[in-house]
Amino acid sequence: MTAWTADHIPDQRGRVAVVTGANSGLGLVTATELARHGARVVLAVRDTAAGREAARRIGGETEVRELDLASLASVRAFAAKLVADHPRIDLLVNNAGAVLLGPRRTSADGFELHLATNLLGHFALTGLLLESLAAARQARVVSLSSLTHRTARLDFADLMYERNYRGSAAYGRSKLAATVFGVELDRRLRAAGSPVVSVLAHPGLTRTNLTPRAWAHRGRAGRAVAWLGLLTTQSVQQGALPQLHAATAPGVRGGQFFGPARLWETWGPVAEARLGRGAADPATGKRLWAAAEELTGVSYPGR
Repeated sequence: MTAWTADHIPDQRGRVAVVTGANSGLGLVTATELARHGARVVLAVRDTAAGREAARRIGGETEVRELDLASLASVRAFAAKLVADHPRIDLLVNNAGAVLLGPRRTSADGFELHLATNLLGHFALTGLLLESLAAARQARVVSLSSLTHRTARLDFADLMYERNYRGSAAYGRSKLAATVFGVELDRRLRAAGSPVVSVLAHPGLTRTNLTPRAWAHRGRAGRAVAWLGLLTTQSVQQGALPQLHAATAPGVRGGQFFGPARLWETWGPVAEARLGRGAADPATGKRLWAAAEELTGVSYPGR
């Protein structure tokens, strides 16, 4: 069977796609390919100058909008303006992520920064855009997971990781939370009879700008680890294929999870991925959803 590539993406003309963190890494590749196939792509970025440079490189129909996922005020402002301009949204790719292996940091709202960016910002954004997504004919929400979600554990007594903080563990927890969100969103959309489809993807081990940035605080040793990672991982173009497949391939079903096929899903062509046991538990999904609603103040329509 021929490996799926970006050339297999169907015609996206007439579709509006929102990609968070679209000015670099996986988000930039995703936005580029969607625009190349005709979509109007909204680059939702924290740094609008970098976003404008990315839009210049991408070409096609693109627009740059400011979005800081670590600020709920920014998420609400972004969503309100976007919905006013685009009452129908066909695709939301929750791509942006934080990888911070230094000391514990918090968001503008006082949340642990990994959880704020990788879960709560996207939870709020998706909920605020859900009516516009439901107005589209075949809308999809793609949540970006990570291999780290399989070994992580959520601690509902300490969601903000205030005790015994470790950056790598906080990142893993946040990606597990993002994965649980994508799975639980699928359950709720199905139960509500919504036309919106929630799917998930992970990039395996991929070279992005986040790797050297995450290890920068470790000095020379950290830089050595980062550059070793750059030499042993797949390209960002290859790493973006699972989320592009989830976003565009015909026949994708709600709740499916895509990633690389080879070497414990670290690299290779796109295939269905293995969901960690902790991510698939309905009780965990229900509990995390309730916590996210309380923390963000966002309740999804149709409840």
